[in-house]
Amino acid sequence: MNLPQNFDPHNIPAHIAIIMDGNGRWATARGMDRSAGHVAGVDTVRSITEAASELGVKYLTLYTFSTENWNRPKEEVDALMHLVVVAIERETPDLIKNNVSLRMIGDMDRMPEEARRRLEQCISDTGHCTGLTLVLALSYSARWDIVNAARTLAMEARNGDIDPECIDDRSIASHLSTAFMPDPDLLIRTGGDKRISNYLLWEIAYTELYITPIYWPDFSKDDFAQAIAEYQQRHRRFGLTSDQIEQRQ
Repeated sequence: MNLPQNFDPHNIPAHIAIIMDGNGRWATARGMDRSAGHVAGVDTVRSITEAASELGVKYLTLYTFSTENWNRPKEEVDALMHLVVVAIERETPDLIKNNVSLRMIGDMDRMPEEARRRLEQCISDTGHCTGLTLVLALSYSARWDIVNAARTLAMEARNGDIDPECIDDRSIASHLSTAFMPDPDLLIRTGGDKRISNYLLWEIAYTELYITPIYWPDFSKDDFAQAIAEYQQRHRRFGLTSDQIEQRQ
């Protein structure tokens, strides 16, 4: 990994989220079946996970399969599910070797039973690891997550467990599937599209965005480092003025 000259190894985002876009277009541009792009994208997942671990990122969340993806052609969905499970099982020994723990967020009830069982086994196998946490957003939708949180809070209020007047930002955040990790500092989207695609909508309120035209299979460790270097040049104010931020430091 070649780090940019202005790269600061002491200013690494604790949590990086990625929308891994462009697999299908990458394959189509090469006259290949779309599934070939997803296969090539697995190699990039391995490479970027290694880079994140090497640089000291604490959480890496990858948009692996959205709830909307269930509407794709059945052949592509089946191939994607098979690929995800096989790839994670294959990588689990290396995840353990590199002290990387695996987590999943999303609507697991929609997952095929065998795929869910096998992925849960991989999560269990890496549960003792204390380095990078690799989070797969599988069958995930931010709106689904927020609706679930609202429904749970409504039930708790109906049962008298909480006072509706006391529900605040922290209450909602604590009921999301992402409650175990901090909000992303940096969101990377490959493939050039300038949209969020129903990904971590609550959590990215103050996340820095980095969009690159590079398709996911071509996204390298050097590109990852460049995204972090650009993030390091941003001045995060969280709604405050620059003077207020300086006074806090």
